[in-house]
Amino acid sequence: MVQAFVLIRARAGKASSVAEGVGKLAGCKMACMVTGRYDVIVLIEAADLKSLAETILSKIHTIEGVESTETAIVV
Repeated sequence: MVQAFVLIRARAGKASSVAEGVGKLAGCKMACMVTGRYDVIVLIEAADLKSLAETILSKIHTIEGVESTETAIVV
């Protein structure tokens, strides 16, 4: 099992809907709106790195309002 924190920048006014959308994804353990450089921080669990990459690129990046992400894999 691989865990990662995904730090998301959202378009203005979209942080709430981005957090809600990401929170519905399989493997999402937590999705929080935050202050600072990023708008949403998400804890994701995946079976392996390939699955994690697929979730980020094919699912999170396609959510309306997501501008960019940065991923920190838990070691």
